[in-house]
Amino acid sequence: MTDKSMNMILELLCDAFEHAKIPSSFYEAKKTITKLGLDYQKIHACPNNCMLYWGVEDENRQSCKICNVSRWKPLVKEGDRTSSQQGRKKRNVAAKVVRYFPLKPRLQRLFLSTKTAEDMRWHAMHDKNDGLMRHPKDSQAWKKFDELHTSFASEPRNVRLGLATDGFNPFGNMSASYSIWPIILIPYNTPPWLCMKSTPFIISTIIPGKRMPGNDIDVFLQPLIKELKELWQDGVDTYDAFAREMFKLHAALMWTISDFPGLGNLSGWNTYTGLACPSCKFDFEPCRLYHSKKWCFMGHRRFLDQRHRFRSNKVRFNGQQDLRNPPRLLSGCEILEQVKNINVQFGRTPEVSGRRKRGCASDRDADGNTQQWKKKSIFFELSYWRHNLLRHNLDLMHIEKNVCDNIIFTLLNDASKSKDHMNARKDLKRMGCKHDLWPDENGKYPLAIYTMTDKGKKMFLTTLRNIRVPDGYASNISRCIDVDSTRLNGTLKSHDCHILIEQLLPLATRVAMPNNVSTILIELCSFFKQLCDNVLNVANLDILQRGVVLLLCHMEMLFPPSFFTVMVHLIIHLVEEAKLGGPVHYRWMYPIERYLGQLKSYVRNRARPEGSIAQGYIMQEILTFCSRYIDDIETRWNRSGRVDDVPNDAQAKSRVDELFPRVGKPIGASSYFNLTSMERLQAHRHVLTNCPLVECYIQEFRRDVKRKLRRTTRSEAEIDKRVHREFVDWFSKRIPLDIENVRESDKNIMFSLAKGPIYEARRFNAYNVNGFKFRTLDRDNNLKTQNNGVFGTFDTRSYSSSRDGQMICGGVPYYGKLVDIIEINYNGLFTVPLFKCQWADTTTHRGHKKDKLGFTQINFSKLIHTGEKEDDEPYIKASEGQMVFYVDDEKEKGWSIPVHVKPRDLYDMGEDIMTTTDLFPSQNLDHILVDDTVALQLSRPAIDDDIPNLIANHNEDEDLDI
Repeated sequence: MTDKSMNMILELLCDAFEHAKIPSSFYEAKKTITKLGLDYQKIHACPNNCMLYWGVEDENRQSCKICNVSRWKPLVKEGDRTSSQQGRKKRNVAAKVVRYFPLKPRLQRLFLSTKTAEDMRWHAMHDKNDGLMRHPKDSQAWKKFDELHTSFASEPRNVRLGLATDGFNPFGNMSASYSIWPIILIPYNTPPWLCMKSTPFIISTIIPGKRMPGNDIDVFLQPLIKELKELWQDGVDTYDAFAREMFKLHAALMWTISDFPGLGNLSGWNTYTGLACPSCKFDFEPCRLYHSKKWCFMGHRRFLDQRHRFRSNKVRFNGQQDLRNPPRLLSGCEILEQVKNINVQFGRTPEVSGRRKRGCASDRDADGNTQQWKKKSIFFELSYWRHNLLRHNLDLMHIEKNVCDNIIFTLLNDASKSKDHMNARKDLKRMGCKHDLWPDENGKYPLAIYTMTDKGKKMFLTTLRNIRVPDGYASNISRCIDVDSTRLNGTLKSHDCHILIEQLLPLATRVAMPNNVSTILIELCSFFKQLCDNVLNVANLDILQRGVVLLLCHMEMLFPPSFFTVMVHLIIHLVEEAKLGGPVHYRWMYPIERYLGQLKSYVRNRARPEGSIAQGYIMQEILTFCSRYIDDIETRWNRSGRVDDVPNDAQAKSRVDELFPRVGKPIGASSYFNLTSMERLQAHRHVLTNCPLVECYIQEFRRDVKRKLRRTTRSEAEIDKRVHREFVDWFSKRIPLDIENVRESDKNIMFSLAKGPIYEARRFNAYNVNGFKFRTLDRDNNLKTQNNGVFGTFDTRSYSSSRDGQMICGGVPYYGKLVDIIEINYNGLFTVPLFKCQWADTTTHRGHKKDKLGFTQINFSKLIHTGEKEDDEPYIKASEGQMVFYVDDEKEKGWSIPVHVKPRDLYDMGEDIMTTTDLFPSQNLDHILVDDTVALQLSRPAIDDDIPNLIANHNEDEDLDI
């Protein structure tokens, strides 16, 4: 909204409420609210990033003490001044301004509200030693920090911080080259449902553009490091509104979060060489691909058990054995010993004509050799930093993005982005491995088994194009897919790749790739899916690590060396980092990237983007703080989630509420209609048989039926059928006779249940429940999303039809599609929302089966419990429904694969509600490539639907990034 529109609104309010004290303009309103906020400091910086004009010695300098460049922008000459500038006094304008937001007052303000003060001690008040990691407090790094610094750990209100940074373009048009780098601090004391929200984020520094700071970022971190040292050593007196007392507040920095180049800038490790891995460091053998002009990162056999057969296998790898031990993770003290004598002069040199290449200038020492340590990180000035187990996090978001791109474009054999090209095949020949993939004398090479045929590409892309996911689950990926040209158009976003690699890629590759290739890719996707779970089982992480090592070894046998960029190699270190830092969603860049988008929206003056962001952040900081004292209106603290399933008219706590709790919330308009006798019976029967108050009467009726039946017909199946058909009528007659034996608090409920619901019911098109948004099938037909899939596991005696004599007892999974949402009314005493579904026949192979890779397949061509017969059970209670979405199988028409959806904003805190990750079928990698004595057949013959130019010499010159 523009300033002018805000002025008009304020003028309208002033006219409507004459006696109210309302600001007359938006400017006056901002002046009023600014009094509640905290200020920030403007610190001048050298335009070449050499120094800050900050501190007693440098504050009054007029030029840089390193490069002698003036502190000020060049003054406009008298003849070049505009008419509006004529006569004005010339004023010096700083060439570069860093905006620093003092940390101490912002940490103190966290404890001024009783609500935030209580949240800031959550990590110490909710400690469960059950072997599960739900929060960074459960990680090794957190616990080790507590052991080493007992005085700090003894005060639960002391703040543990994470530091995140990344650059973003503040302008809408990406053609403008400009990069602003905010430094963001994340308090980890808060509970999981607040921790990674933008509300508690604290901006520390805004590093101005237009170029990224790079290795000089330490210059801009000086004010923050100074304040962190003071907070660690001396602390600051703080008032705790929750405890109503003063205490000494201390703070510590746990780790940093950034993308991979940002990790190099913060840590000082060079991420553009053959030793780019920050975990392996110098204990790695760099491999430069001569023809591809890239570094490749293989050699994952060294992480296997010493007696594993792959270590001595020469044929299927690079022609050599690998008997090395895994690299040892260096401690902070060892790293400090390596970098303590590195002296770096910060600041960038003036640009020369031509494009600068990586590995030049500042990346080399005086002898011209590439430096791996570019500096001693400024974080080592913090006395505790060297003892932290985890200092700089690998960002899973960008790793998933790069790995997904590598896989998809290599499988599609994209001419510009595939990792399998002519230069890659020449490198294979030069290395002397994978002989059947070598190019011939004519500059052609055979297609590999991981390269899709034209038919396979169309099946793969059609599967992805036709996938419809629930609301808010992912963006519309089909916008990037062109089936006719068998390629992806545009760029997949990071979250698109996240959804693809964790949910959709296995479903698409299984129809387009050989089983041995699909098996490897399914295991890779399953690894990412397990690692991204909100709750990690410590006991399972070692199993996960052994699995990913074996997986990467199989990938080395399959894909060419050019496939193994450093981002692929970093996969092998993710599990160890999860042990040290806890669940990955506290340490990845997704919330930071979303927050950068919010900061981008603050830019109102394109000539001063940093100032706009600073002012916008101050305003937002004030409103966030004030909203903590408001309870009666919606604020960013109590705002409903995307799926608001809190009932509008929650029933008072009573016996009715205990038996039939009000769950969920209808969405949109409702209508009234009359139930048919059959619909009323089916809905009422499901309510009765799932009510704990009626269970004793069901058992009584079963005994009566069993006693009346002859011995020859007294089977469990026959008893169940009689109970199913006759219990409702028997119950309606039994309760009036037994009312004296019913508890007083239950009499009205039992009467209502015996009488049954009234015929008039309500109907809805959408309903929020269990963290899901359900829509009926008719409502979904015209939408690009799919919210009608229903799954439930019911502990009942189940039959595929009324004629079925074989009983299935226990937890029976059912898959269905939601066709109607109704609410039945029991004489005004209580209501029960029900879902009516089309149920697939999951009790026989005609509606449910598993393919060779273990995926569940569902067929909706033959349904059960359609509601056409009295014995059918088409209804379930809304609270019993879980959401799935269905992916059409392009190989077997009529069949679909269900994908289970996790509810939004539901956190497993060790209580009764447990959410488990729905994993892909486990694949046994040891049995797909069993004969180690012969080389794998990696090439495949060309067939008619292969595009001819795919086997021609691409002869493309690729970019030189790693």
